[in-house]
Amino acid sequence: MSENVLQVDNLQVRYGGIEAVRGISFNVKAGEIVTLIGANGAGKSSTLRAISGLVRPGGGSIIFEGEDISGKNPTHIVSKGLMMVPEGRKIFPNLTVLENLKIGAYLRKDELEEDIAKVYEYFPRLKERSWQEGGTLSGGEQQMLAVGRALMGRPKLLMMDEPSLGLAPIVVQGIFEIIKQINSAGTTVLLIEQNANMALHVAHRAYVIENGKISMEGTGAELLNDEKVRAAYLGSTNK
Repeated sequence: MSENVLQVDNLQVRYGGIEAVRGISFNVKAGEIVTLIGANGAGKSSTLRAISGLVRPGGGSIIFEGEDISGKNPTHIVSKGLMMVPEGRKIFPNLTVLENLKIGAYLRKDELEEDIAKVYEYFPRLKERSWQEGGTLSGGEQQMLAVGRALMGRPKLLMMDEPSLGLAPIVVQGIFEIIKQINSAGTTVLLIEQNANMALHVAHRAYVIENGKISMEGTGAELLNDEKVRAAYLGSTNK
């Protein structure tokens, strides 16, 4: 089995007196898609924010490619090859599609043309709208742009926070197909997703987070067929 790209041990995140993450431990191996599923407020996004340096952990360790990045600043973490597609996309609405993509490569000093072409290969609609301002795109197109912007950093690990949020089902299907393609091309993916059905179908392994703790883990297929998971997150107990 491939070695761990990411190892999270006993991670704790607090906001004032509120303990959002209560000692989570999990790992992501090279080449995998790993998903964290759970209800709103379970601690999924707080976990990603701690890994990416946006919030300081209250305890535990985050090891990325052998380096303890716990509490390091986001620029340092991005420079190591760990990129995040944030919840809500957070593109730059007044910049063009192309300008948004180039911002994703702000730490790079080499040529970008090959990577831009690759993003346009994944998302032909972005190529058609290359000179259009990001704020004029549809929700689905903005999500494509957010993914493309992260890819411009050549991530070793791509973290995605709720990529299906607010999108039509047909658009969601397309986004998840792209996630599989990105992974097949060699990028490791850590996925946070409320759409448990879609997430478990693409994930190699999965963890269920409840009240800031991991309550279950297994392969995507195992959790898809687990009665408790089906009842809580898939709306069915029938196999």
